[in-house]
Amino acid sequence: MNWLEAISKFKMFLKIERGLSENSIESYTSDLKSFHGFIKKNKLSENPKKCNSEIIKKYIYDQSKVNSAKTQARRISGIRSFFDYLAFESFIKTNPSSLIETPKIGKKLPNSLSLNEIIKIIKNIDLSHPQGIRNRAIIETLYASGLRVSELTNLKLSNLFFKENLIKVFGKGNKQRLVPMGKFSKKYLKIYIKSERPKSKIIENNSDTVFLNRNGRQISRVMIFTIIKELAIKSNIKKNISPHTLRHSFATHLIENGADLRTIQKLLGHENIITTEIYTHLDTKHLKKIMKKFHPRNI
Repeated sequence: MNWLEAISKFKMFLKIERGLSENSIESYTSDLKSFHGFIKKNKLSENPKKCNSEIIKKYIYDQSKVNSAKTQARRISGIRSFFDYLAFESFIKTNPSSLIETPKIGKKLPNSLSLNEIIKIIKNIDLSHPQGIRNRAIIETLYASGLRVSELTNLKLSNLFFKENLIKVFGKGNKQRLVPMGKFSKKYLKIYIKSERPKSKIIENNSDTVFLNRNGRQISRVMIFTIIKELAIKSNIKKNISPHTLRHSFATHLIENGADLRTIQKLLGHENIITTEIYTHLDTKHLKKIMKKFHPRNI
């Protein structure tokens, strides 16, 4: 078994056995290709069965010169999963990466926007532009429902329930959840779907896709990033923002207004509450502010 064959089999395992999304599989594959590239360049091991911990350590050391602790940790995790798979399938006896330590990563609160900044962005959408209504519906939906960018681009008309004010979302690993539809996102989704979307010459296999580009095809993740970056510049927002910033803002504003972590976990589609716990620090910070402002001994 050579490296490319092993990586190909691992990809199939991730898709069929673990049910991971294409984006997650691509992330694993990218990290393994980086590892394989290092091995090939240094002529270390032609066969993954013969790969040992020393080779992996050399790769991690090489990576530490150019990558952050977060990237290193992700790559170690990907390599470990790959060798776990080889051990599970009895291609190897033990995982050579099992004793390799992952770099410590401090939990950093993600960037979020204030409500005023969200409003600024929305006000700077030119509704007279051919894609203006669509862009307003995109921003409103990302912020009102906390969707991942891939969940937004894959959104189907058949999964919008206007009467119930709900959106059916297919998240990571094709896991399904229902999220509330915001008042403004509902308004602009309806306008876009009834008035603007039909103006596109819709490609047949995109007939059920909500958000289309000007060619009638499913809008890309890159285009969503571009729309948000341009709106941030127009709004004179200096923060480095992306579609995920709107998702973080959604969670942040819910926490600040009293929502609990379990509710946030369900709305965001986090499989594990530990993933949602990044907002715990924010929750504590907010509570301290309230305490300072309103407790009689602090006034």
